[in-house]
Amino acid sequence: MINRAINLKNLVLIISCVIYSGFLFGDVILSIDGSNLNYETSEDIYGFQFNHDGCADGASGGDAMANGFTVSASSSAVLGFSLTGSFIPVGSGTLVDLWSEQCTESTLTEFVFSGADGVLLDYAWAQGEPE
Repeated sequence: MINRAINLKNLVLIISCVIYSGFLFGDVILSIDGSNLNYETSEDIYGFQFNHDGCADGASGGDAMANGFTVSASSSAVLGFSLTGSFIPVGSGTLVDLWSEQCTESTLTEFVFSGADGVLLDYAWAQGEPE
């Protein structure tokens, strides 16, 4: 009986750690390297959008375009999606090139990442808090 209680306690602890780590780190971790907006994801990405303060002259390339996404950039937003159902698979790389090295964590805001079936994915900046 004691072993069963200890095993149940360990299982609850493991499940709690997994849930907590998802909230702490997010499904998509972002970083900026020059003009590259980089990502590391634990879930497939089916679409994304974010605002910028005018720092990006445009956006293209990266794993978004390599996976068949249409990437559109305006003077204040970037949008990436697929009309064919393709996605950016679990992993890491450059999401898009922002055509400018002026963008920082504080100039890119209001990220929305969608996963399979339109599920909202959490994001965080590397070494930051989840959004």
